[in-house]
Amino acid sequence: MQRPKIIAIYGSPRRRGNTARLLQRAVEGARDAGAEVEEIVLRDLKMSPCLEIYGCKNAGECRLKDDFQAARDQILASQGLMLASPVFFYTVSAHTKILMDRFQSLWVKKYWIDGANQRQSASQRKALFISAGATRGKKLFDGILLSLRYFFDVIDMQLWKALLYRGLDFEGDVLKFPEYLDEAYAAGKEFAKVVGNESTD
Repeated sequence: MQRPKIIAIYGSPRRRGNTARLLQRAVEGARDAGAEVEEIVLRDLKMSPCLEIYGCKNAGECRLKDDFQAARDQILASQGLMLASPVFFYTVSAHTKILMDRFQSLWVKKYWIDGANQRQSASQRKALFISAGATRGKKLFDGILLSLRYFFDVIDMQLWKALLYRGLDFEGDVLKFPEYLDEAYAAGKEFAKVVGNESTD
């Protein structure tokens, strides 16, 4: 049986930040469950923000040529996506937002060029999202989850589960909560099984 293919995207500017550590545990869980996981660290990529020049309106292809194209192709070829980002001003990190915004070219292709029905049923591909924020505000993750809803629609994915943690700010804070790391590992393991089952249906 073919191993499920998952892409794990690190959206934190810190290599050993709290979301990075949580995602690492989720990756370990997925691999232990038999998944093939490729990792992308966004801070290592050379990727321009969207410049809104609409060079994509003719063929749905972004006119800016940088590391976005390779990341896009990996994401679109995957059966599952793990995405982790800390909370910055009630949304994702700048690195993550740049990636999301560059998928505007795919939105143009999907809804302007191909004319997809916005009420069409979503693909069965799944996504796991992990986030941590310093405060304990009730609406801390509302903005992120709304943005992700529309981002995942563009790449034909559904949010399978979101692991959201409050009160984590400084690097290493998550180490004080081993249960969070255990939860991330278990979620990664379960995610690999879900993705694998969907790919064999």
